[in-house]
Amino acid sequence: GLDSKKFSSVELTKSYLDRIDRLSDLNAFISVDRDGALAQAQASDQSLKQKGPAPKDQCLLGIPIAVKDIISVKGLRNTCGSKILGNYIAPYDATVTIKLKNAGAVISGKTNMDEFAMGSSNETSAFGAVLNPWDRKRVPGGSSGGSVVAVSAKLSAASLGTDTGGSIRQPAALTSTVGIKPTYGRVSRYGVVAYASSLDQVGPFAHTVRDAAIMT
Repeated sequence: GLDSKKFSSVELTKSYLDRIDRLSDLNAFISVDRDGALAQAQASDQSLKQKGPAPKDQCLLGIPIAVKDIISVKGLRNTCGSKILGNYIAPYDATVTIKLKNAGAVISGKTNMDEFAMGSSNETSAFGAVLNPWDRKRVPGGSSGGSVVAVSAKLSAASLGTDTGGSIRQPAALTSTVGIKPTYGRVSRYGVVAYASSLDQVGPFAHTVRDAAIMT
């Protein structure tokens, strides 16, 4: 759609941001970077205008992506779902964040999670529980519940989560989305607040297998 000029990145980003606002009761996001996302989208549109269709090394150009609030994004809060870090602003980007930015992604915000990733239902966040969009009386799984709901409820085109003992695989199973836990060591953990460094892995949530493959 972006390549064929059916819509702009600004229009796409606004539509996701507006949907985040409309479905705020799901509590999928801890922080939404509306101004930053729209600025990134505007820059993406300028690039698409000058260069034409997105090059292969920028396969996410202009596409809004959400990031679990345990992964550092420079200039944004990195709370890990805890009030202990409620005012902590990340001073640098995680490696996976850099890779997203290099691929042209628009980072829309930081998603809710079980506090310090210690949970499997996303009910232990200091910022409130995340609700399953398919049935608000049910949990979305955790600890990456906010990231999976961002995708499942169409608040974001895709998202990043982390998995130590099932925190990507289980939420994906509970919300009819695609989640990938990469082979240990395949994806850098630099800039990711550790739960268990010997097991932690960063991986994507997406609507389809193809989208998940693009994210990897």
